Amino acid sequence: MIRLRQVALVAHDLADVVSELCDTLGLTVCFNDPGVGEFGLHNALMVIGDQFLEVVSPTKPDTAGGRLLEKRNGDGGYMAIYEVDDLDDRLEHLAAHDTRIIWAGDFPTIRGRHLHPRDVGGVIASLDQPIPQGSWTWAGPTWQPNQDGTVVAAIAGVTVGAVDPDAMSARWQELGLRTAVRFVSAAERGEGLDGVDLVASDRDRVGEAHRIGGVTFTLV
Repeated sequence: MIRLRQVALVAHDLADVVSELCDTLGLTVCFNDPGVGEFGLHNALMVIGDQFLEVVSPTKPDTAGGRLLEKRNGDGGYMAIYEVDDLDDRLEHLAAHDTRIIWAGDFPTIRGRHLHPRDVGGVIASLDQPIPQGSWTWAGPTWQPNQDGTVVAAIAGVTVGAVDPDAMSARWQELGLRTAVRFVSAAERGEGLDGVDLVASDRDRVGEAHRIGGVTFTLV
């Protein structure tokens, strides 16, 4: 099993982007994870159904998030995080296809691996196996009471810009990652996660598009 569970953005101003997301999409912050301090970041997570939208922002120089802000000339997409139930098998497959791990975490309630973006393409992809399945440690202990489907009910998928969309799509397929993602030609900002599709609770709002934090959120 593999499913898109969390999408992360990186922004210069965490509070401004989070406020706009909450106001526009009816979201509520469910957790600020102190663990991201390991990466020189602070963050906020918002719950959408049982999936999550995260915004991170650098708190010190020379972080991966800060370098991406410079490379893409501003806020934008950062990570696509997938829940799996067979992490060890997938890691063997990734190793056999020359995919490096840039971060590994093994905790009592979740195990995760961040994959090198140069080996995958487009974004930092992560494979995470929660214990038990369906839980999500990264979102804190009280995310369920913060569920509010008034405006959006789920994250349907992400759009990734690529210099060669067909080649990147084939690589994701080879690695077993091509789930809830589509690839389009990269625009002037270069390769990266540029769009998120959200399932609209109010079907009259289908088709709305909102540009927030350098990412286009489309209600589908």
